[in-house]
Amino acid sequence: MKITDLLDKKSISIGGSASGKEDAINKMVDLMAASGKIADVDTYRKGVFAREEESTTGIGEGIAIPHCKSDAVKAPGLAAMTLPNGVDYDSLDGAPADLIFLIAAPNTEDNVHLDVLSKLSTMLMDEDFTGKLRAAKSADEFIGIIDEAEGGKEHAEGIVGNAGGKLILAVTACPTGIAHTYMAAEAIEKKAKELGHAVKVETRGSGGAKNILTDDEIAKADGIIVAADTKVPMDRFNGKKVVVTKVANGINKPEELINQALSGSAPIYHGDGSEAKSSGSSGGGGGAYKHLMSGVSHMLPFVVGGGILIALAFLVDTICGYGETAGGNFGVMTPLSAFLKYVGGLAMGLMVPVLSGYIAYSIADRPGLVVGFTGGLLASSGNALLASFPFAEDNLTGFNKFIANFGFQAPDGGNTVSGFLGGILAGFLAGALVLGLKKLCANMPKSLDGIKQILIYPLVGIFLMGVLMCFIFNPLIGLVNTWLSDMLSSISNAGLTAVLGLLLGAMMAIDMGGPINKAAYVFGTGMLAQAADMVANGAAQNDPAVQACYIAMASIMVGGMVPPIGIALACWIFPKKFTKEERGSAPSNIVMGCSFITEGAIPFAASDPLHVIPCTMIGAGVAGLLSAVFECTLMAPHGGVFVFATVGQPWLYIVAWLVGSVITAVLLGILRKPAKEG
Repeated sequence: MKITDLLDKKSISIGGSASGKEDAINKMVDLMAASGKIADVDTYRKGVFAREEESTTGIGEGIAIPHCKSDAVKAPGLAAMTLPNGVDYDSLDGAPADLIFLIAAPNTEDNVHLDVLSKLSTMLMDEDFTGKLRAAKSADEFIGIIDEAEGGKEHAEGIVGNAGGKLILAVTACPTGIAHTYMAAEAIEKKAKELGHAVKVETRGSGGAKNILTDDEIAKADGIIVAADTKVPMDRFNGKKVVVTKVANGINKPEELINQALSGSAPIYHGDGSEAKSSGSSGGGGGAYKHLMSGVSHMLPFVVGGGILIALAFLVDTICGYGETAGGNFGVMTPLSAFLKYVGGLAMGLMVPVLSGYIAYSIADRPGLVVGFTGGLLASSGNALLASFPFAEDNLTGFNKFIANFGFQAPDGGNTVSGFLGGILAGFLAGALVLGLKKLCANMPKSLDGIKQILIYPLVGIFLMGVLMCFIFNPLIGLVNTWLSDMLSSISNAGLTAVLGLLLGAMMAIDMGGPINKAAYVFGTGMLAQAADMVANGAAQNDPAVQACYIAMASIMVGGMVPPIGIALACWIFPKKFTKEERGSAPSNIVMGCSFITEGAIPFAASDPLHVIPCTMIGAGVAGLLSAVFECTLMAPHGGVFVFATVGQPWLYIVAWLVGSVITAVLLGILRKPAKEG
């Protein structure tokens, strides 16, 4: 969407006039109504005047940007008027306004237009651009000037300016988050660069927080400015000198604010720890989403790096000729492949603890890390095996027996690993536990602050996390796994091959390495063992019972290969539905999908489970179903494309894989909302 897509020629007045501010706003509303984008003109008009009562939208330099976000707006729109003689608009600098833009924003969750409006706000800080608009002789020329200028103007991301200068950080925000937020950001950024400093500005508009300031940047900052007319997260600045002011001052007094921030005269901000920490989290959505994205962004490098190393291990064994003969040892048949798989496996093993730890860190600051990491380890490792401890042979009674029965896994018990879904639960649980402990300890003497950080929070937090995971959540997951295994065995025994393929494929894509995925995979490897026993007892390879075992394993692997490939395709086909970071991981997802590493899809599923998991589950289920219907077989328990030599009906197997992946990609394109870059 472009600025000119929102601007109708019927809503542009060149060389207009107004008797005063009220008359100017009424004429602008009438221009907007002429575009047909307002369902209820009176309600919209009242909304524009109500916004004006909060603070003037005459930002100075002859520019005014009245705006309203309302249910009365049918579609986003702009109206514009040039006034050669100007009008008294109560502007911040007292000067008359001679260039007015009116913004109409619908009150919906779909905020795709906000990026366009923020770009316009940024462009209006360019004096050459506004000068050309004032000189336009017709509506067509006015639109042409905007169209020509729109190409390259974007608010900068990350730290920009002179790396050798001082580091200025700023946060800008206004009540509606449509225009002033971005104009203040542009003014501060432009002035900081003129003064020879490095600068980064976090904007908190209607489209969510963007260009988030990180903990490391805050620690290194020489000056911090918060120019906001609405609440922004402040506890992250605890102990730092912060200039807090109105967003209007960010637009009109950037040099004054920068000098004050660098002079050291700003007051030190003291937070009370009551706010959920937002640094390092992604914009968009509510607080829970921001905490979740904090965990996902830290987890992603472990998934990519570890997953590709494992894929390389499979490739090495394939090149060395072990693709058809290695069986369950595929990937560790040579010293080089074993080394790659070992290191990659360790990195992949850290992904759930990191996910949990940084969700908790986002919620409860540094004390949440240790509790979150512990919860993630318990989720990824499950309960300890009772038989591995000396007391397993003792006659346990009373409370000890209770702990043994519910806090440990019996030798013949079900799997208690909860995977990434359990890791998400553990992260939020850890954050809540630590916040609760902070409140309980709030009235302790300040002399004990150090004790709280290094003793009370980690000790009590880890203990409570262990109790909750081992005594409640992991045993419940064990019951689910037992039920799943029994269900799959019943379907297999009934000869419902196609149904089994559908279920196995879908199960591989629900929790990407979690208990449901593992239940399906363990069932498949058990089927391979059963086939081996039947062959050892005299059954032929083409015996229907033996083939049924191989068909089940084929459905499992193709189902596990669909999510990463489907997501990668969606990133390329529907780029607006994914963030820049997500799009950048698409090539690694291709590698992991081809290598039967379903975990490549975890960052996407973790960040948007309600949309991603159904899409991957449906695509993988269809792939498993087609594989079973085509009677594709697989005699290896792992390996992806590297073991296709052991696949029966390989071309039809590829068809099933591609169909499932395309279905996943298309569903993601339909169901996912446009991404909000953080």
